[in-house]
Amino acid sequence: MSIIRKIKLTFNSRPTLEGAGVRLKRVFGNNETNLFDPFLLLDHFGSDNPDDYLAGFPWHPHRGIETITYMIRGIVEHGDSLGNKGVINSGDVQWMTAGSGIIHQEMPKPIDGLMMGFQLWANLPASHKMMDPRYRDVLEEEIPEVQNEDGVKIKIVAGEINGIKGPVRDIITNPEYLDVSMPPNSTFSHNIKRGYTVFAYIFKGTGYFDENRDPLKNAEQLILYDGGEEIKIQSADEGLRFLLISGKPIGEPVAWYGPIVMNTQEELRIAFEEYRKGTFIKHK
Repeated sequence: MSIIRKIKLTFNSRPTLEGAGVRLKRVFGNNETNLFDPFLLLDHFGSDNPDDYLAGFPWHPHRGIETITYMIRGIVEHGDSLGNKGVINSGDVQWMTAGSGIIHQEMPKPIDGLMMGFQLWANLPASHKMMDPRYRDVLEEEIPEVQNEDGVKIKIVAGEINGIKGPVRDIITNPEYLDVSMPPNSTFSHNIKRGYTVFAYIFKGTGYFDENRDPLKNAEQLILYDGGEEIKIQSADEGLRFLLISGKPIGEPVAWYGPIVMNTQEELRIAFEEYRKGTFIKHK
């Protein structure tokens, strides 16, 4: 019999100003590094006022991490030092491995109604901090969706359910990235490897994430799970939608400043010095 994971901690997202003046919600970040290894940060951006997001994220560097942008609704134009240019549309995912260093920009475009999405940062181990950067543009139609007997729909960005794998593979920390939509009063169970970090982030509805706890509501709440092998979640009368993300902890020191995450302060110093000198980019 598998061990059901219980809630370890819950968090509420907090308003934050980032980029050139984008108003967003910081779900977790620098202050929670030890809790979410191998993940570093999760931002939830969303507004029906273009003034909250149009300033965007002009050209800036990254090193030592992966950034995963998932658009629920809206349009973001992007470009980077690898020569990639394009548009992330509703339902699309951009999975960018910064590795040894990349410079990019992400500029949202105005739309009618709500614009919403998420950006997750995943750490890289020391052995891969200086790997060649790579970029994966995943279109909505490439992301498989499965449905269980209760009518629960799961979009698989990374990971596997019932033999069906998401399009993002060969990632060092073996992550799962699921978008789960539950109709009213339904149940969702999912096995996750023992020892992996697991969290869920609610962005719509109400549900029970632990049978011994009160229901959690759509207040941009984050659930960090304790150890075990399986999670069980039940939606309430209004249904539920959440991200479910897990990954293998790295267990290494984290030296983090701004958009660069290394293992030591000396590595950080070198990275910013190279950026100032124009020698930051290592790829051709």
